[in-house]
Parts: sequence; C-alpha cells; structure tokens
Amino acid sequence: MTKTLTSEELVAALTAIGHPLRLRIIAELAGGRVHVSELARRLGMSRPLLYMHLDRLEKADLVAGSLELSEDGKAMKYFELAPFELRVTADTVVRALAEDDKNPAAKQKNTERALDAKESDR
Repeated sequence: MTKTLTSEELVAALTAIGHPLRLRIIAELAGGRVHVSELARRLGMSRPLLYMHLDRLEKADLVAGSLELSEDGKAMKYFELAPFELRVTADTVVRALAEDDKNPAAKQKNTERALDAKESDR
C-alpha cells in the first residue's frame, strides 16, 4: 500500500526531482550506495554543491545518508536511494489536498506559503 502524501510532501518530492543535477544524482545512486566524495567525482561537482542537492533529496525521503567509520577511524558519509515511486495524476493532487484537510494546521501553513510565494513573484 502506498502512503497518501500531503500537498507539502508532494510539492517537496516534485521540487526535489525537478532539477537536472538532482536527476543525475538519483540516476547515479540507482546503481547502489556511494560515498559522497566518489559521488561528487562521478558527477563532476563540488561536495558543498552536492550536499545541498542531497539535502533536498533527503528531506523529500528520496535518498538516505548514513555515516560510517573507516578502518582508520575517519567518518565516511554514504548515500543511497530510498525506495520510492512517484506517480502524479489529478487524483494524486486531490488526495494530497484531502490529506491536508485532515490536518487544519498543515492546511493553514500551505496556504500561507502559497500567499508568500505569490507575493515574492510580484
């Protein structure tokens, strides 16, 4: 059974995959768990930039990071894909909004965000 997302979770997932570099990260991690330095090397980007994109993906529950100690005691950060399937239909949007209706505080927060975004577009 798949979890019904709230509108905030749906937007977070769509935003997370809505960037070419994050799509490349997902594609690279599809091959399995990778150390962050190796991932940065494969993608040809700096680690700070990579961490910024990984953070967005992690907050959307699309990737998971884990810290491990190497034999010489160094902290090693690895990332892997979290199991996910993202299928968006009109029904997905309707169900996300219905999920919001179950939580009035979340609904208010989303409304305020939408108004803030509209103001910043002007």
